[in-house]
Amino acid sequence: MIFRETEISGARVVEVERLEDERGFFARTWCSSEFQDAGLSPRLVQCSLSFNRERGTLRGLHYQAAPYREAKLVRCTMGSIHDVIVDLRADSPTYLEHVSAVLTAENRLAIYVPEGCAHGFQTLEDDTEVFYQMTEFYESSAGRGVRWDDPALRIEWPLEPTVISERDRGYPDVDRSSTVGESS
Repeated sequence: MIFRETEISGARVVEVERLEDERGFFARTWCSSEFQDAGLSPRLVQCSLSFNRERGTLRGLHYQAAPYREAKLVRCTMGSIHDVIVDLRADSPTYLEHVSAVLTAENRLAIYVPEGCAHGFQTLEDDTEVFYQMTEFYESSAGRGVRWDDPALRIEWPLEPTVISERDRGYPDVDRSSTVGESS
């Protein structure tokens, strides 16, 4: 695997290394020792799928508060997404900055979201599926989020959202007086 650094410390775009022959190719998508060697958490405890019927569906920006903070490895297995990571670590030099990547079934890229960062995505086509691998179990009481269109974050989503949950619409703007480790 190839781990490409991003502007946010700990966030990586993960590219598969293909071994190709006349049948097609084979590629490793997960290896705990390679993740550890890259300075990323090798612990995986849960995997989830997100299926999205409509182009323009927006999910996020989500994270879990301490003590349930989690890192995520996110891959688009069908369709395509505009994926966004927002750094919510108050002690980080990139606090409140974001990075984005287009993940598609064809490019087979993944993105590693470090603990302390919020994550969200917007579908770029109908019938899009996203596969998550997480380092912590889902804990509903620790679920948090920040508003996807918070002006302070200056995220440029590629499409006007067509579908967004009431929960995601209702998240607050970033509270600069707290970090994701607190129960803001």
